[in-house]
Amino acid sequence: MNSTHASGDLSVLVTGTSSDAHTWNLVFLQLMLEEMGHTVTNLGPCSPDELVVRECLDRRPGLVVVSSVNGHGFNDGLHLIKALRARPELARTKVVIGGKLSTDGLRNVGCARQLTSEGYDAVFENGELGRFRALVSGLGARAVS
Repeated sequence: MNSTHASGDLSVLVTGTSSDAHTWNLVFLQLMLEEMGHTVTNLGPCSPDELVVRECLDRRPGLVVVSSVNGHGFNDGLHLIKALRARPELARTKVVIGGKLSTDGLRNVGCARQLTSEGYDAVFENGELGRFRALVSGLGARAVS
């Protein structure tokens, strides 16, 4: 677990999914968010759902960013959001997921719809960094006001 304290206005928890051992995506997200001026805690790859829930309860981040590149983000993401939303204290925590969420190689609108209906605030396909940055900037602006 790597925690960096920048002079940011938004506390962000970045995590991989329980079955995703990739780290470069998490480091990239951490560095990008820090460059935007936010405080980032990076839980790293293969983070068990229980760890993510516990860290959210302890840290109360303004945003949780779940990233996957192994193609199992959809299934792992469903388990994680159900665990997070099962805790009333985390019901209003902003949680987003992105990356390669399925193994079929296709953009799957149905997956995104189901992930948001289960509790994610946003779902990002590969390459949607502009939309992700806009969401984070909006949350950061609200955290300051």
